[in-house]
Amino acid sequence: MSAITSEYLKNETIASQPWPQRAHLYQPYEEQQILLAENASCLAVRTYLTMLNLPFKVELRANAEFMSPGGKRTRLPVLRVENYTYAEFEHILNFVELKGLSLTKNLNTEQKDDMRAHLCLVEQIFTNAEQYISWVDPEVLQKVTRQRNGSVYPFPLNHIQNWRKQMTVRRQLGVADFLNITLDEVVEKVEKLCTSLSMQLGDKKYFYGNEPTELDALVFGHLFSIFTMTLPNNVLAVTINQFKNLTKFCKNIEEEHFKKAAGVR
Repeated sequence: MSAITSEYLKNETIASQPWPQRAHLYQPYEEQQILLAENASCLAVRTYLTMLNLPFKVELRANAEFMSPGGKRTRLPVLRVENYTYAEFEHILNFVELKGLSLTKNLNTEQKDDMRAHLCLVEQIFTNAEQYISWVDPEVLQKVTRQRNGSVYPFPLNHIQNWRKQMTVRRQLGVADFLNITLDEVVEKVEKLCTSLSMQLGDKKYFYGNEPTELDALVFGHLFSIFTMTLPNNVLAVTINQFKNLTKFCKNIEEEHFKKAAGVR
């Protein structure tokens, strides 16, 4: 059997199975372990599944990153649905769409293409900026990142894991041309992206009208995490706070999709 045939049969099997009553979403501990980029990715997926009204259970695990089958950036969260395991927003989105579940059914082709382009840009700019703040900014690295990332490991494994993670993130930032730039340049990239998102949102409730899309879930995950995670250097939050319609957008999603549902799942 060829690889193409095998993949086709796998996709057909996934599409034919209904969403289970209980899917499991694995992520690090929120209070003492999770970092900014990982928190944004996990929240984005939880928001996306909540917008689709799909049942899932959040499972907090110290080794959630090592349960991951892979990924381009954070490797988190990890979604386990029956015999299938996927990680990160993009792969989980593709898996859910194979089941015929989507938030973009009412969009035309041009809008869908535009949304996909924005998804890629948001993931790239925000995630790299969040990783930069956590692992390159010396104050955040020393006071927050090393303590949180190493908190679940005994000495000296905590130092080994911090070193391993830092080298991995720095390689990713290097490939994305985010490593050898200044913090001001990072902020400039974030500000340009927020300007584009603010213009796209305008005075609408969501980016493409009155109904949420995958882009709304992803942007909310990043913006809300930046706003709510306490860091000694809050330059990203200050930058985003300039865009009042984006801050209002976050409050609306929190109110409608989480507080009304009696909290985040």
